Amino acid sequence: MRYLFTPPSLDDFIRLLRAWRFWMLCAFLGAILGAIVYYIIPPPFRARATVNVDFNLEQAWPQDTDRQQFNYLEREARKLEELAWSDDVMGQLSSQFALTVADLRGSSLQLGQPAEAGWHFYADDSDPQIAASLASIWAQAFVDEVQDQVDSGTVNEYVRLEVTQSQDLPMERSIPMSGYLLAGSLGFLTAAVFVTLFIKPRAESDIT
Repeated sequence: MRYLFTPPSLDDFIRLLRAWRFWMLCAFLGAILGAIVYYIIPPPFRARATVNVDFNLEQAWPQDTDRQQFNYLEREARKLEELAWSDDVMGQLSSQFALTVADLRGSSLQLGQPAEAGWHFYADDSDPQIAASLASIWAQAFVDEVQDQVDSGTVNEYVRLEVTQSQDLPMERSIPMSGYLLAGSLGFLTAAVFVTLFIKPRAESDIT
């Protein structure tokens, strides 16, 4: 027991290096286990819809002052991001897909880094068709909501939006297999290192 609480010595590290076959085997077994988990309990599918956002800087700020342009972009981008997660937009999706707003905001939907040009709307679901529909409808609901806000004067009139990808959306798993392989390999590798360092061989235990 005392051996577990003593700091590792040079001999311990030498023993660790000599056991490279053991921890390499554990890393390999961990990767296999990660692959098995991936196929038995796969992550949900992830669909991506895209909306092109054009802030029309040249028209909004024709005097071309960098600071004002930066403030304009930051302000309008923040407004659009808030609209993407607004109660009105989430409510439409919630009623159509029988999902709670909390689930939509917490796990099912993700918004790509907002900036000028392409905004990516990600949706996760175990059914790829539902994921695609959710992403597509979210993107369109966002565009419609922004247009309403433009008409009411809440969003700058020069902001223009267009759904550029809503059909045959790119589809992939939310977590790639490589993530499972890496997690399993690192987990088993870490366990192998601790076993090698903290469990003294029987021969050495008998001597001490």
